[in-house]
Amino acid sequence: MKVTVVGAGNVGATCADILAYREVSNKVVLVDIKDGLSEGKSLDIFQKSSINLYDTKTIGSTNDYSHTKNSDVVVITSGLPRRPGMSRDDLIGTNAKIVKSVTENIVKYSPNCIIIIVSNPLDVMTYQAHLSSKFPRERIMGMAGILDTARFRAFISNELNVSTKDIQALLLGGHGDTMVPLIRYTTVSGIPVTELIKDKKLNEIIERTKFGGGELVKLMGTSAWYAPGAAAAQMVEAIIKDQKRIFPVCIKLEGEYGIDDCYLGVPVILGSNGIEKVIELNLNQNERKLLQESRKHVREVMSVLENL
Repeated sequence: MKVTVVGAGNVGATCADILAYREVSNKVVLVDIKDGLSEGKSLDIFQKSSINLYDTKTIGSTNDYSHTKNSDVVVITSGLPRRPGMSRDDLIGTNAKIVKSVTENIVKYSPNCIIIIVSNPLDVMTYQAHLSSKFPRERIMGMAGILDTARFRAFISNELNVSTKDIQALLLGGHGDTMVPLIRYTTVSGIPVTELIKDKKLNEIIERTKFGGGELVKLMGTSAWYAPGAAAAQMVEAIIKDQKRIFPVCIKLEGEYGIDDCYLGVPVILGSNGIEKVIELNLNQNERKLLQESRKHVREVMSVLENL
């Protein structure tokens, strides 16, 4: 099995490192536009294989997509961060061009692959990759829900002083402050979280989760990479190993939840065919309202791309 990660920055390199360490595939190809960066990082990852005891071969390539030929899964992390003075529309326009170019190159050499988008703005970049690849929606998806859920679980863990392993949670909607946390589906070793944390504190945790990415940018001066890279790698592993895992991922909705014109995070079953089933939950009135608000926000961002 072969996995390609496009973008050898912090997120991409972290994803490639985890895939190699966990021996998710026989070969991991790391691609970047910057000369020598992917070659150096892939060599560094391979040189620690005898220390961490794994056999995955890691290969780097500077903008030569022929090395990615016949990849089973491709993770795209390419794109620029939003810089001072850059409008949202400028960011969308710039990153859409990058994602379009990368996707076209990937499809050229791996027409049967499954693509996972990590580039931001996540929901609209998934839209762009879908347009460029012309893949069915089962084979093109965005990574956001796993990351947002992981942050939510981490904050609950800190509040209760329990293991994150025992916390199950679910978030829907767009990646950002319009995400929809489903509190009634959040449990701690089967116990509803509402029995353990008071409403006021729980709402504070939800708000912190919504702005979790921004909190890390303020602390570090740059976007996070460990958790995003690990989240992308978890999706790859579920697909390569046909694990049938249930994760919230960004997908083009086609009537589910009463929405058919938007890319939003919803729970799905991930396996060897990519998205094997979209799970449609019976949302209550308030949850449906919040999801529609999230849809409205994402549609506004999608319209920017459509009008470029």
